[in-house]
Amino acid sequence: MEILNGLKKKNFEKIIDNKLVKLFILKNKKCTELSIINYGARIVSLNVPDKKGKLVDVVLGKNNINDYMNKRTFYLGAICGRTANRISNASFTLKNKTYRLKANNGPNNLHGGIKGFHAVVWNAYQKNQQTLELTYLSKDGEEGFPGNLNVKVTYELTDTNTVKITYRAETDKMTIFNPTNHSYFNLSGEGDPSITNHELQINADTFLPTNNVSIPLGKPENVENTPFDFRSLRTIGEYIKKNHVQLVYGNGYDHNFIINRTTNELIYAAKILSKKTGIVMKVYTTEPGVQLYTGNYLDGSFEGKQNHIYTKQSAFCLETQHYPDSIHFPEYPSIVLHPNEIFQSITEYQFSVKI
Repeated sequence: MEILNGLKKKNFEKIIDNKLVKLFILKNKKCTELSIINYGARIVSLNVPDKKGKLVDVVLGKNNINDYMNKRTFYLGAICGRTANRISNASFTLKNKTYRLKANNGPNNLHGGIKGFHAVVWNAYQKNQQTLELTYLSKDGEEGFPGNLNVKVTYELTDTNTVKITYRAETDKMTIFNPTNHSYFNLSGEGDPSITNHELQINADTFLPTNNVSIPLGKPENVENTPFDFRSLRTIGEYIKKNHVQLVYGNGYDHNFIINRTTNELIYAAKILSKKTGIVMKVYTTEPGVQLYTGNYLDGSFEGKQNHIYTKQSAFCLETQHYPDSIHFPEYPSIVLHPNEIFQSITEYQFSVKI
């Protein structure tokens, strides 16, 4: 069986860590199609209608499971954890005990470590044609993190062309948890060479400046009169090459924006559109932050779907999450999860068209 863009289900079947990896396809009444593999709980493709009614694949990905096992996957489409983003010096302390993690991003721990959630096989249950449930037990000590952590991620493709991602987790020992989905989007279609002409709005008055290894300096900074002011729609490329210290450090945008919110409920975080296809994506989340990453380290070193080569800034990520390195900043929203607590978070990517 083939997916809309020609990918074959059989090319994603493989036994890894004694578990079967498969590709699952979700479809709604509008023929929108979302494809996910249980290796890394990754989104492989997402075909949504453009302004002419043609289905366009808007996420970067690979042609087969073997390519996803290559180290240079850039977390394409994956669930990242236990903690998304960076933990400084690859260590943290809970109850006077220090936990040492893998330093896989300079001195820091990135996206849960070398074999984080992105590189394990999840148990998968396709509840119906539009819902996929994925579960994983991250055992005490895995990648250096404490506690047996039971995680459930549910993908739902609604008939309003919304991809809804729900995260749920419980632990038997105090630990830290901060998951995200790391899909790389290009609303002009995966393989289009640039997203700098996409128009972006972020519902944030402040962002977190970082040092030269992408660790927050501490206090949020106002976006006004900076290249980080996306409060009104403007192109990603307008200031991306500006000689601003933060853009130099990030090699482009790779920063966490603090979403303006007065409630803990699902709230509008961002909107982005491609005039080429007319596709609009709105992001809603219960998370306090969203990381804008403009694919600065995509380097054309591998072949993606449809023989496409993914080069610098040919995709963007809007990763809803708690702030980077939150465990070292008591003033940030906490990522500590206690026994007898339930972590739950929801993010929605809503797709429409602008004619």
